[in-house]
Amino acid sequence: MSQSSGGIGRLRRIEGRHNALVKQLRQAFSRAELTVNGECAIEGLRVVEEAIRSGLRLSAIFFSVSAQDRAQRLLPQIGSHVETLLLPDRLFDSVTPSESPQGVAALVRVKSFSLDDIFERQQIGPIVVLAGLQDPGNVGTILRSAEALGSAGVALGEGTASPYNWKLVRASAGSVFRLPIVHGHGHEATFKLEELIEKAKAHRIRLVATSSHKGTELQQADLRSACGVFFGNEGSGLPRELMSEMDEIIAIPHSPQVESLNAGVAASIVLYEAARQRKASGS
Repeated sequence: MSQSSGGIGRLRRIEGRHNALVKQLRQAFSRAELTVNGECAIEGLRVVEEAIRSGLRLSAIFFSVSAQDRAQRLLPQIGSHVETLLLPDRLFDSVTPSESPQGVAALVRVKSFSLDDIFERQQIGPIVVLAGLQDPGNVGTILRSAEALGSAGVALGEGTASPYNWKLVRASAGSVFRLPIVHGHGHEATFKLEELIEKAKAHRIRLVATSSHKGTELQQADLRSACGVFFGNEGSGLPRELMSEMDEIIAIPHSPQVESLNAGVAASIVLYEAARQRKASGS
């Protein structure tokens, strides 16, 4: 690729905060939601590279002046249709939310999925359902484990961190770009938990949830068959009305001196056990 189309000579310098693309980037970061064009704001060299590697379409990429050397690494990886902007460090830092910006950000069109898309993949592994899990780092960790350990997909219920939160995107290490995800909050909601439960029962998918101290011990629970595994709020767990819909409650054995496990850790342990059981059974 030539210098004009693939190198730093391609960058367009922007000085003002009122540039339309800069405003879109700022709003998408601050609101943790998609732009009017259906794009997510992402930040960081590795995150942007993961988006490119995952085959997502970038509409614009932004570099700070002090990080423009990274343009030589990234621009040859993207098409000529992508807007390429160079921002003064102060402007870049004011737009991106990270306390230590890496000087690279982008607007990227994420893939869209429905509940039906996830249910069609149930033979792959458990469907992970998060209800009111608010910490974006925990949710990102769960997405990363879900992809690594063979989940059919993840449903982010109302009150759960937005999949477009920059901390969640970073914690997922790119899994948010590839894993089938549906979410049920805000004006972009694509499902309701009641609808998911109804569809799961219609598909004969067992619903299970974790508990800190009671229930079937994890190793004795049947996670080989199609199931939806629910994880609730970090402090209060699943609401009582959701617990009443479960077919089984499972407990992860741990020291009684520890009140409960971190949600990201608990989900990863359950997903690992489900993958182990499926491999052992040849399913």
